[in-house]
Amino acid sequence: MRKIVIFIFVFLGILNAQRVREDIQALKKINVIERPGSYVPLSVLLFNEQGDTVKLSEFFNKGIPVVFNFAYYECPMLCSQVLSALAASVNKLDWESKNRYQLITVSIDSAENSEIAARKKKFYLAEQNDADIKYNWNFLTASQKTIDTLTSAMGFEYYYVNETDEFAHPAVVYVLSPQGKISRYLYGLNYEPKDLKLALLEASEGKIGNTLEKLILYCYHYDATSNTYVLFAQNLMRLGGILTLIVLGLFLGFYWIKENRKQRLVH
Repeated sequence: MRKIVIFIFVFLGILNAQRVREDIQALKKINVIERPGSYVPLSVLLFNEQGDTVKLSEFFNKGIPVVFNFAYYECPMLCSQVLSALAASVNKLDWESKNRYQLITVSIDSAENSEIAARKKKFYLAEQNDADIKYNWNFLTASQKTIDTLTSAMGFEYYYVNETDEFAHPAVVYVLSPQGKISRYLYGLNYEPKDLKLALLEASEGKIGNTLEKLILYCYHYDATSNTYVLFAQNLMRLGGILTLIVLGLFLGFYWIKENRKQRLVH
């Protein structure tokens, strides 16, 4: 009896190990191959929420950075969480999208149509405070050829799971320059408004944001290990030194003017 029990446990262990190995192999199909500095293929054709054919380049003619992500609109889990997190972060930005940034979501399911995309857009824009976001967040669909071209160029590796009729994919948001260059990757299911704003400032190459916001960007750098922007001590010290010199110069200038006035009154 004891031998039978041992055999059952060993057999179950082998089966479990096999499942673990299969899961690990499956997870290897999900990945983001980072290609910072490379350009997305702007010549590809997609479909907007009205079903019209549009070139990706049409969304890169405003001179503002773009927040880009892949999803599929009937996803029951991860996509919804990514889109909800992105919508929440955008809603907390103290920026309106007009003249500052825009968002593009592209479905990785070629079977999804523009009607589905339009419903998804309506759902995520329902609680947005920005009145212009409806013009600046586009939910697009595409042919399989276009999807393959985009995902390959952007290093987005995913796969279709036959057993569940779902797509397994990474949770990532791309921040692109106004010219379509990959500037930053934001991972996970929580996109801090601070990180999103700094990534947009970085991608715009100083073309958006006020002077103070640009100074703040100078004091931060992106830490890939923590997936967030952190204070860069060296630049902070430099900025502190510059501000100290400015304050000191103003003080000395004020003091010099005051002393000159005193001497003139004496004479």
